Amino acid sequence: MTKYSWIGRFRPLLFISLVYLGISFLLRLVLWKIFGPAAQVGWGDVFTILAAGILNDYVALIFLNIPGVLYLTFMPDKAARSKTHRGVFALLVFLSIFGMLYLAGVEFFFFQEFDARFNLVAVDYLIYPHEVLVNIWESYPVVLIMLADALLAGIILAGIWPMLARAFSGETKITSRLVFLAGYLVLLIPALLMSTDSLDRSGNRVANELSHNGVSSLFKAFHTNHLDYDAYYRIMDHDKAFALARQELADNGTFVSPDPENLNRTHPANPDGLGRMNVVVIVEESFSGSFCGVFGNTKNLTPRFDRLCERGLLFTNAYASGTRTVRGLEAISTSFPPIPSEAIVKRPGNENMAGWGRIMNENGYHSSFLYGGYGTFDNMNAFFSGNGFAISDRMNIEDPEFTNIWGVSDGDLFTHALKYYDDRAGENRPFFSIIMTTSNHRPYTFPKGIPGVPAEGGGRKAGVKYADHALGEFLEQAESHAWFDNTLFVIVADHCARVYGRAEVPVATYHIPLLFYAPGKIPPSSLAWPVGQIDIAPTVLAALGLPYTAPFYGHDIFDQTRDPEKNPLFLNHNHDVAMMVGDTMAVLGLHRSARLFHYDRSNNTQTLLEGDPDTFDRAAAIYQTAYELFREHAYR
Repeated sequence: MTKYSWIGRFRPLLFISLVYLGISFLLRLVLWKIFGPAAQVGWGDVFTILAAGILNDYVALIFLNIPGVLYLTFMPDKAARSKTHRGVFALLVFLSIFGMLYLAGVEFFFFQEFDARFNLVAVDYLIYPHEVLVNIWESYPVVLIMLADALLAGIILAGIWPMLARAFSGETKITSRLVFLAGYLVLLIPALLMSTDSLDRSGNRVANELSHNGVSSLFKAFHTNHLDYDAYYRIMDHDKAFALARQELADNGTFVSPDPENLNRTHPANPDGLGRMNVVVIVEESFSGSFCGVFGNTKNLTPRFDRLCERGLLFTNAYASGTRTVRGLEAISTSFPPIPSEAIVKRPGNENMAGWGRIMNENGYHSSFLYGGYGTFDNMNAFFSGNGFAISDRMNIEDPEFTNIWGVSDGDLFTHALKYYDDRAGENRPFFSIIMTTSNHRPYTFPKGIPGVPAEGGGRKAGVKYADHALGEFLEQAESHAWFDNTLFVIVADHCARVYGRAEVPVATYHIPLLFYAPGKIPPSSLAWPVGQIDIAPTVLAALGLPYTAPFYGHDIFDQTRDPEKNPLFLNHNHDVAMMVGDTMAVLGLHRSARLFHYDRSNNTQTLLEGDPDTFDRAAAIYQTAYELFREHAYR
């Protein structure tokens, strides 16, 4: 028996635990140093972040170590001292250290992209490993990172090899092992009572994210991916919620029924509208408002879009519903608020909903969804086909000039769209179509030979430039087609490229371009009224003057019977949802939390206000009724 016998075989586990804590500590410091300043996380926050971070790391470590503790407790001594076991255990130690180092790198790049630890976006990515893993492979130096991690893990293993050898050379009695296990179970008790957000003490979202642990954040995201709204968020009496929702929507059409749970309103035909024009909604991937020259960007990233704005109606105060493509698509196609936590595009039971496509079909249109990738991703094909849209995706695009993991280039998609619309026009019926682009997305690769746009290695700026170039070319070529003069183009982003900032819902990074483009039909202008993606369908339908009945939560932004400055915006960020009216934003979160903020657009600051139950009820009524209507398949 050696002098290490009391904890002998557990010593490597304790060492690995110290490595884990050390890597987590260093990663937290690196994240703070690089990303903290932009979110105003200063030196005064460091101690609190590190203290809370150590406790959060402790919680994660306790759970991660359970298999190892059980393995080492019940492994017979004779087997533990064998050379085979030592070799296998050494391999397990190497893989554990390598995994820690690699995960730290993944966390860094995720934080760089989303200003957060692993969240619902990470869960969504794991659901589609092929697209995501290939995207990561094409976007980052994966081989170099893995080689560096393997080398460092090997060096650490070599340094601790003598300890590993001694750990299993002597006898560790079963009584000693059971004492260790009992002590470990005692440590498990406080870990079970804590959660990753129980130590959040800062009003700065990024500061709280820095104190979190990446592993536990990922498990929490999996656990909360499909939430029962009633169990986690602020709710009220069922009848009161629907009464408030009807009050909110009362100026948006005429209710078809006195039934309080029926939100359907009729909108009669308007002979003064634009008429049965074709409608093409171009949803531009990650096309942030901050990229556009019309919003003050001086880097000339969007010259084609900026010129289009000179001939169209630009909404300068438009906002995305969320941070994922599916959030934008659900808002645009169904005028539905972004209920937590998963978009309805990906939820079961999303077929036969009230939506823009069905309304257009009822008015004699052909409705379609065109996508440059494979529409099985994010359940897009199933959602749109189940709601009145014909589908045309990567499978239908022959001989594209360029493809990457996300699909064909925007140029190829738009070329396909031109032919598709020619065919629809030949059927002598108007068409309504939503186009979803993909090129402005990592790995940012495009066809060669486009001036100012590198085919490889240009990064996000190249992505924006190429997306802008392809959009401009599409509309320029469309002008030569017979159907162009009778077509309203709606150009909008699905979401911003990055969502960052200290606020729980960082509003400025939801600001997107929205342009109605129909030269000769809609005079050039700009409007500063707040408008959300859920308002696009009601606004276009009203502009055309088409009759319809629907329970839409969005409003016609041109409606003169209401104050457009008070048009409500509905936003989703991870688990939080918000309603912003004017400069006041109510944020509803997990554990039935509710906070009220004053938002100053001029300097992008949010000030916490004293809670207002009436405002919270107004916001909760929208989200609660929307969730209940979807759950009961009643959004029809």
